[in-house]
Amino acid sequence: MVAIGAVQGRFQGLHMGHMEFLLEAKKRCQFLIIGVTNYDIHSQYIKNDAKLNRFQEQANPFTYFERLMMITESMVEAGVPREDFTIVPFPIEVPEKIPNFVPEDVVFFQTIYDQWGRNKVEQLQKMGYQTEVMWERTDADRLTSGTQVRKLMQEGGDWESLMPKAAAKYVKEHHLEKKVCR
Repeated sequence: MVAIGAVQGRFQGLHMGHMEFLLEAKKRCQFLIIGVTNYDIHSQYIKNDAKLNRFQEQANPFTYFERLMMITESMVEAGVPREDFTIVPFPIEVPEKIPNFVPEDVVFFQTIYDQWGRNKVEQLQKMGYQTEVMWERTDADRLTSGTQVRKLMQEGGDWESLMPKAAAKYVKEHHLEKKVCR
């Protein structure tokens, strides 16, 4: 177990696959830094060519704060003490800014589902970060995806069962599913 670990993702909206990833990373460190990418969708650095349109506005309906709240409430609900993790912006689109948010002596816990995942590991290693790939799977092995959750929100389907209860509750209490239906 390392002292400080880190992960990063968009968490648009937080789903059970994200929780599997977050909880496995937390098992491997005493303190976990959770980096939220695409925290500023209007950034001049956002690229339009990423797989699955990760950087497009319609794929990023939830604000940084909304995602922070979904993650915080879901981690606590899962039994992780609040003092054992923090959530920070993570500028994956401007890698040279990452050290402003994440110390250099952390171990990044990664999962790989596609070339985008391999690229992130490579980028972090080039920057001098230690990385540990927790698993490499295919898209077919995913528990779910943010794309699936958002699609079910748009269609009025059962998106709640794909999210941790705390995240679904936060979405419903703040009527965030309406942001996806625009």
